[in-house]
Amino acid sequence: MLEKIIKNYNQPQRPEVRVQVGRFAGIVGIVANALLFAIKIVFGILFRSISIIADSLNNLSDAGTNVITVVGYTVSGKPADKDHPFGHARMEYISSLIIAIFIAFFGLETLISSVENIITPQPVQDYTFLPIIVMGCTILVKLLVAIFYTRLGKHINSDTLKASALDSIGDVFATGAVVVGMIVTKYTGFVYTDSIVGIGIAIYIIVMGIKLVVETSNKLIGQAPDADFISSVIKKIKDYEGVLGIHDLVVHSYGENKCFASVHVEVDANAEVMHTHDLMDNIESDFLKDGINLVIHMDPISVSDPETVELRGKVLEIVSALASEYSSPISMHDFRLVKGVTHTNVLFDVSVSNELKITDQALCDELTRRLKDINPLYNLVLTVDRDYFSVRFG
Repeated sequence: MLEKIIKNYNQPQRPEVRVQVGRFAGIVGIVANALLFAIKIVFGILFRSISIIADSLNNLSDAGTNVITVVGYTVSGKPADKDHPFGHARMEYISSLIIAIFIAFFGLETLISSVENIITPQPVQDYTFLPIIVMGCTILVKLLVAIFYTRLGKHINSDTLKASALDSIGDVFATGAVVVGMIVTKYTGFVYTDSIVGIGIAIYIIVMGIKLVVETSNKLIGQAPDADFISSVIKKIKDYEGVLGIHDLVVHSYGENKCFASVHVEVDANAEVMHTHDLMDNIESDFLKDGINLVIHMDPISVSDPETVELRGKVLEIVSALASEYSSPISMHDFRLVKGVTHTNVLFDVSVSNELKITDQALCDELTRRLKDINPLYNLVLTVDRDYFSVRFG
């Protein structure tokens, strides 16, 4: 059905499709939550039930966040301009953060109201089966909304819709708890049932809101790229004939389907430079077709000099041994020799994890000592790079 409503629905990688799907989901959410709020607030006031009123306010907040969703997707779909050369796709993350803050805020308000009612309890309400049946029906509506959000969230890989789906699932349990509380109150007359259920709902909403705040903030701060994505990028580059190795891969996300990356690619120093340059252009062009703006720095390395090849193998063994000793990944790249009359400079870089427990200088000193054990005339010139993610280049 959605294929008929949304043009090119089956091409979620297209920015305009993503915007259309997000806005459509937000509009459906506004209608559904506004309807649920109206129904619940009427029964909450009629039966003077804090838990029903709290649940209705939660639906009202959901309707408000759905408005934010619509605005967020509309802004994120705007093209790049002078002030925002990378586009506006990160607006989706900002809208997710606002939604998460609203969720946590309304949870706190519900908690305060419930605690106040325990301190000063209201008369027990004699619920009829009508509000119980109506509230049960609203659970079904919210469950359908959660399924709807989940489907669309997976289709366009949207954190905003996934968060809305999680919120809707939470509402299913929250409303279910209200219904259970109404039944318990009806048959036991326990005066604190309504307040206890309200506290339970509030705590759940607060925890969920804080979790969403943390998850969305991580993306805005600069969360490490997905490990599977990094592995696929590394494999794709290394599969090109003529690529001897890669390092210093850096990936920046400016929103879904807005990826910018840079990488150093090692090639044979003796290869014809124009052919190698053409290879780099082809790799960049292939990645751009997948929506990744990749910039390559070409690093020529010697693969024909016997001394360089032999020493490189020995240094690789040293680096691997240090990685094992320190229980932290260490890799080497850009290895080369500059031979002189009195000594030979050995130049290379090592990439280390931010969790490595020793300083860069201490690592340099240890590598220098072990290199001189091979030949005292070797002089180490070392650069230490810090990884931006845990995936190793090999």
